[in-house]
This record gives sequence, C-alpha cells and structure tokens, in this order.
Amino acid sequence: MKIPLRPVIVLLLLTLFAGAVGGALGVAYGNRVSHTPTNLDTLIHHELDLTAAQNDRIEALEAHYAEQRKVFQTEMQAANHDLAAALDNEHAYGPQAQAAIDRFHHAEEALQVATIKHVLAMRSVLNQEQSEKFDRAIHQALTAGRM
Repeated sequence: MKIPLRPVIVLLLLTLFAGAVGGALGVAYGNRVSHTPTNLDTLIHHELDLTAAQNDRIEALEAHYAEQRKVFQTEMQAANHDLAAALDNEHAYGPQAQAAIDRFHHAEEALQVATIKHVLAMRSVLNQEQSEKFDRAIHQALTAGRM
C-alpha cells in the first residue's frame, strides 16, 4: 500500500508550525513572568534604586536575618523529628506528640516575629518613595500570597 506523500508533508509542516508558535508563545510568556518582581528580595535589590549606603545596611540586615532564620528552621526540623519519634513510640496523639508540636509552633512563631522585625528594619532604611513601593509589596504579599 502506497501512502500519499503530499498529506504527510502538509501534516508535518503544520505540526512544525504549531510547535514553533507554541514555543514562541512559551518564551514570550516566560520572559514576561521573569521580569515581574516575584519576591521582596527582587523588589529591594532591583526595583527600589537603593543608594550604596542603603544597600550596605540592608545587606547587613539580611545577613543577620539569614542567621536567625537558619536557627529557627533547624529548630522546626528538630521538632518534626521529635514528632516522628513520638508517633513511632506512642502510635497516638499523646504527650510526646503534643510536646513536639508545641516545640514546632514555638519555633515557627519566633521565625514569624523575626521576619516581621526584619521587614520593618529594612523599611527603616528606605526613603519615602521607596517605602511606598515596599509597603505595597508587603501588603500584596500578606493579602494575595505572593511578593
């Protein structure tokens, strides 16, 4: 049985064209999304036009906060290990599980407080115009789930 060559070539060309259009649209979308500030760090370091002094101060604040965050995250991981051990030992929601959950929540709360203090410390470094943009980003992050 002989397959007609013309319909196969047309189908192949249409497939290539559709793939090229899809790829171009994907690249265009990706470029648009990648230029949208996606987090507070991007906003601060690329959108607020910080002075050298502001940048130095914010970098110091960020380094301090990174240390704090690591401590709290390590504590939360340890609490999760405690919870796993409690569930292995008790096979129920018992006192060991409750203690592990309390430990986790304490570390989580401490991290949230440290984060808010860090955000406010960074804000204190900004001028009025920068603060307004920063405030909008913080509000959006807290109400819409993204920065």
